[in-house]
Parts: sequence; C-alpha cells; structure tokens
Amino acid sequence: MDNDKEEISSKGISRRELLKRGAIGGVGLLLGASGLKGFELLNEGSSSKPVTATNSNMTVPFYGKHQAGIVTPMQDFICMGAFDLTTSSVDDVRKLFKLWTEASARIAKGEGVGEESNNGLVPPEDTGEVMGLLAMNTSITFGVGASFFDDRFGLSGKRPAALADIPSFKRDNLVSEWSDGDVIVQVCANDQQVAFHALRNLARIARGKAVLRWIQQGFQRTAATDPKSSTPRNLMGFKDGTNNPDVSDAANSNEIVWAHGSDGTAWMDGGSYMAVRRIRMRIEVWDRTTLGEQEATFGRHRDSGAPIGDKDEFAALDFTKKDDKSEERIRADSHVRLAHMEGGVKIHRRGYSYANGIDLKTGQLDAGLLFICFNRDPRKQFIPMQSKLAEADKLNEYIVHVGSGLYACLPGVSQGGYIGDVLL
Repeated sequence: MDNDKEEISSKGISRRELLKRGAIGGVGLLLGASGLKGFELLNEGSSSKPVTATNSNMTVPFYGKHQAGIVTPMQDFICMGAFDLTTSSVDDVRKLFKLWTEASARIAKGEGVGEESNNGLVPPEDTGEVMGLLAMNTSITFGVGASFFDDRFGLSGKRPAALADIPSFKRDNLVSEWSDGDVIVQVCANDQQVAFHALRNLARIARGKAVLRWIQQGFQRTAATDPKSSTPRNLMGFKDGTNNPDVSDAANSNEIVWAHGSDGTAWMDGGSYMAVRRIRMRIEVWDRTTLGEQEATFGRHRDSGAPIGDKDEFAALDFTKKDDKSEERIRADSHVRLAHMEGGVKIHRRGYSYANGIDLKTGQLDAGLLFICFNRDPRKQFIPMQSKLAEADKLNEYIVHVGSGLYACLPGVSQGGYIGDVLL
C-alpha cells in the first residue's frame, strides 16, 4: 500500500513537464488554444457545478464533490463495463481503486495512464491508441453493485438500503452476461476511440484483481450533426428525454440525483444510484408499424416530439384532452403517460443507443437502448416507475429488457484521495 502511495505521489505532473509534453502532443494543442487559463482548468479542483461537454479545453475535471459523468452534459459516446472482482482481499480492492483513480485523473486530462519509460524490455504503461489526441471531455464514473457488499470484503454492514435488489419486472428476459457486476465503470467522451481506450486501460490495470463481466458501447447524435443540441432521438426515431429534469439547477439535482448522508448512509453523501437496463428493440417489427400506431405508442408526435395533439415538444402534458371522437389523445397505455407518474416521481436519464451487429440465431439486428438513469433513492424513483411501465406500457410490444443492474455511484474524490475512500 505504501509503495502505491509513493507511486501515485511521484507521478504528479509539473507545469514544466506539461509544457514539454505539449510541444510534442495533444496537450500542446490545449495550451495553444487557451493559454495559461487552459493550464489552470486542467488542474481545477472541486466543483459541484455541471460542466459543458463542449468547453474549449475539452476536459472535464475528474476530482470534485461529485463524480463527473452524472450531471455532466451528455457526451457523444459511451463505453460502459461491469467488473467482477477476482480477489477476496479488501486491501487488493483498495489498491485497485487507488490505481484506477490515478489513471482516470490522467485520462480525463488527456494524458496516458502512466509515465512511459521507453524501456524496450517491458510493456508500455499505456496502450497508446490515443497518443496525440485530445481528452474529448472524457468522464469516468465508478459505482459498486450489491454483490460488492457480500461476505468477501467485510463490507456487508455498509450496504446502503437504497441499493436494493431490483425486483423481477413483468416481461423481463434478463441474461446474467448482461446484468449486475461488482463494479461498474461508465466512460463517456466525444470520441469513441478515446472512450474505449479508457475502459481498456482500466481493465488492463485490473488484471489479477478483476475481470470484465460485460461491456457495451453506445452512441447518440454528435454535436457536429446537431449543433443546436436538440433532444436526441432513439433508434425508433422518437425524441428521447424531453421530460428530463434540468439537473444544471442545483436544487433539482439535490432533490432528484444526489444521495444525502441524512438519507441513511453517511458514506454515500454526494453520490448517486445508477440503474442500467440493456433494452433490445424489435426493430424489424417496429419498422413495419404504421406511423399512427408508433405515435400512439409513445404518446408523442414523431417529427416534433410534441404530445399528441400539440405542436410544441415541451408543451405541458394534458391527459384530459380528447380528440374529435371523444377519445383520449394520449392513451392510458402510452409510454409518456405511464412514465409521467403524475409528475410526482422524476429520474435523471442518460441513455445511449447501441448496435451490436446481427443476432446470429435470428438474423435480426441486435440493437436498442442502453438505458441509464440516476436517482437519489431508486426505491422511490426508478423501481416504482419501471414497475408501472412493465405492467402496462404499450411499448413493451416492441422491446425486451435483457440486462439489468443497480449500482451505488460513489461520491466524488478530492485531490490526494481515491475513489471509494469514504467506504474502504
């Protein structure tokens, strides 16, 4: 453990070293574009304010009161992986989390995961595929699943009550290879190769202590294709996230996203609970469905995203409106009506589309939505909402949930600390 601490300390980066590297690599582009201000931003400390995913220096601070990647504006790509720990030593877990913290902080700044020695007799510290590339607003978010608190590490007494077992929802068709995991790592970035590089190197660092259980890459429309940053569309062609709460408002995020120590688990203060659902879409069936049926299923118009009968995407949902046949404009089994929860339950969604090629058994596309949401308490937010959707959502005719997990996303970490230091 002491050796690890020395190793981490010795790898602090000086401004001189930064400028030297900048002369030959991507960091130079950062300084060239933003000067000393850019340097200060690279070393920015704690901040609870959301940061833009298009800031000029292309970095998102790793250290802070909260982890990045939760209320951070969504980047274009995601690479998410769940790990199973192969060690039963809590000291090994602590050592791994320290190494992951050091590597993640460097990656978030656009650096390699370690200092290269140019020693031809040993493997390089970094896999090298992002050498010369910008950080592209990389955020790396860590969470732990319920299995992290079994009897292996002596932490069973610290499992938060809010990290509940997800019930078996109606129509679920879950498979273990797309569910659960001891540790979840969400990497988001505005470049797919940069995002993959981060998870690949964290997996490499974990060898001997943890193995990947599943990995899923995802995407949404990019900033280049939609400069207005309108609401993203899912692979069914509908806008997805119109009713997402404004978590740039601290009052909203404190109420909806961030766990509070007073909620019952002191060490989770400033953390959040992440629900992940891998939702496969029956795209071939959907593509043969009429536009009218598609819109009735969602309860919104496809082109504008407006509630049925309205023209404005953000028009207030009014479930009392009737059409010229005196029938409800927004059907009782529509997705938007059931997810609305009478306005009393809100979650913060951060989902991405995925496409994994062809299902070799059926010849159909293996594509859908990597649904991700953050909650202050999933027992009061995600679980009751998903229970209601599972029972009656007309959209269930076109989707199937094949993966599931609930994770306690650890509070942010301060400079000199490590991810999970409030728990381990």
